[in-house]
Order: sequence, then C-alpha cells, then structure tokens
Amino acid sequence: MEYDDKLIEDAVLALLAAFSSDRGNAWKGFDFGVMNRLHEHGFINDPVGKAKSIWLTPEGMERGQKIAARLFGVESSKGE
Repeated sequence: MEYDDKLIEDAVLALLAAFSSDRGNAWKGFDFGVMNRLHEHGFINDPVGKAKSIWLTPEGMERGQKIAARLFGVESSKGE
C-alpha cells in the first residue's frame, strides 16, 4: 500500500506537538526520513545527533497543535 508522504508528515508533526512539553521539546522516535523532511520544512530542529529529543520551531508547534486538534481532538458533548 502506498501512503501520502504529506499526510504522514502531518501526522508525525501532530504527534510531536501533542506529546511535547509546553515549550516544544519532544522525543524523536519517528521515521528518520519523515523527521528529516520536517526539519527541511523548518518545523523542527535538526534531528541528526545523539540527543533523544528534538525541538519544534514556533511554526512547527503552531501547525502541529492545529493538526493534532483536527486529528485527535475530542469535542465535548452538549450535555457535559
């Protein structure tokens, strides 16, 4: 099965943003190709190195949070 690279990048960015600390620090345990492309787009710092985490750029954090809300957000029901 073929996958849309853009959708995969969006999902990984959303997961990075959803599980990052308040300042944008997140573990980098995702596919290296996707992580490199997110870096090329300016959404994360360079993922190459010994560090086990990356930093989202302000643009990456904002975009990732929006995608995470769209993909994973839970809307409260009217009765709650």
